[in-house]
Amino acid sequence: MDNQSSLLLKKQLRDLTKHPVEGFSAGLVDDSNIYEWQIVIVGPPETPYEGGYFKAILTFTPEYPNKPPKMKFISEMWHPNVYTNGEVCISILHAPGEDIYGYEQASERWLPVHTVESILVSVISMLSSPNDESPANIDAAREWRTQKDVFKKKVARTVRKSQDSL
Repeated sequence: MDNQSSLLLKKQLRDLTKHPVEGFSAGLVDDSNIYEWQIVIVGPPETPYEGGYFKAILTFTPEYPNKPPKMKFISEMWHPNVYTNGEVCISILHAPGEDIYGYEQASERWLPVHTVESILVSVISMLSSPNDESPANIDAAREWRTQKDVFKKKVARTVRKSQDSL
């Protein structure tokens, strides 16, 4: 039996299939599980990620849209806002409500109005403009700030790897 979350996710998948959005593609990892999506993000133009095809998994819970999904790159990713294990760390994927550390406003965090499309557009924006003030990967953030050439070389390697894995 379908519940509200699975019906909503099926609708979003149908909409993205009918009206693809530039910059990413989305589909199910397994047609029998609406809660696990495979994503391919195209590296944004005029960024170090340009030309890359980065695979990720977006995992939802039955509490969606009241709880945010988790996103994890399965392609290698060198970025200040991506943990070394591939998990994406951006405000809109953080649980709703006030930030106990006072860094994020509630309006920047997860809201039930977010969709797969708005999540992925935010991730693409994150690739274009890293937030190095609240990094998930401290080494990548340090390089982004102080050694741009080293940072870009590491990203170029991940871009090549992502192209080879197609």
